[in-house]
Amino acid sequence: MKILSCNSNRPLAEAIASYLEIPLAIATVRRFADMEIFVEIMENVRGEDVFVIQPTSYPVNDNLMELLVMLDALKRGSARRITAVMPYYGYARQDRKSGPRTPISAKLVANLITKAGADRVLTVDLHSGQIQGFFDIPTDNLFAEPYLCRDVQSRVGVRDLVIVSPDVGGVIRARGMAKRLNAGLAIIDKRREKAGVSEVMNVIGDVEGFHCILIDDIVDSAGTLCNAATALMEKGALDVYAYVTHGVLSGTATTRVKDSPIKSLVITDSIQATEDVISTPNIEQMTIAPLLAEAISRISNETSVSSLFR
Repeated sequence: MKILSCNSNRPLAEAIASYLEIPLAIATVRRFADMEIFVEIMENVRGEDVFVIQPTSYPVNDNLMELLVMLDALKRGSARRITAVMPYYGYARQDRKSGPRTPISAKLVANLITKAGADRVLTVDLHSGQIQGFFDIPTDNLFAEPYLCRDVQSRVGVRDLVIVSPDVGGVIRARGMAKRLNAGLAIIDKRREKAGVSEVMNVIGDVEGFHCILIDDIVDSAGTLCNAATALMEKGALDVYAYVTHGVLSGTATTRVKDSPIKSLVITDSIQATEDVISTPNIEQMTIAPLLAEAISRISNETSVSSLFR
């Protein structure tokens, strides 16, 4: 097989290649003066099983276009099979019509990726499971939960734990983690007045005297997490930790987390950390390179991917 990387998260691609003991294939992704993207693959890919690693994080449109152009180059280079490895799937939050005359952009992106030449998609913790159905090609959705649970066990322990969903939509995710850790479950009831702004209304469940673990798939503005942490502390929680797969952390999110009651926010390296993220004392990043590398190896060898989570 061959592994290629665009520009979105090259350190993760290098870590995956190192785990698999395969060098990254040589390719250039550059821009003309008007910022038009140009891709050139410097190795023969004819008949190869190729994996392109490119999370579509900020700047989302640039990184998405890089991926599309790379897929087209590989298709025209006669690669046998092309797998788009998208640790973070941009536009995933637009997975339904939220109102009249609004798009389902997650489906549009799925169409673009398929049309560009991908034969398969590999991603991590999709915002909603139905996005897999937006693709007409095989789509593997990996789960970071086992890695997050191991970190909880080593950092906080297994006694007096409550897993907290920051909203009703994340209950299934929180319940799965609570079952794995044999912990209690609580839910934050919130009312969102407008996009990017949330107000905590109530805490459903007993959190007094417990270590609270907030769990979510995406942290963007961090308003929901920080408001939830404040509400939990007001209800008598011993302390609050947060575990989130994709650390988008846009705008003043890092400042908000730094000033919040969250003792530690643990994110994965599905998105390359910015300097602000690295310098924030209560934000830590853990790698999912072994998870992605193992999945890539199993796909290439035509063995089970789902058995990774049994």
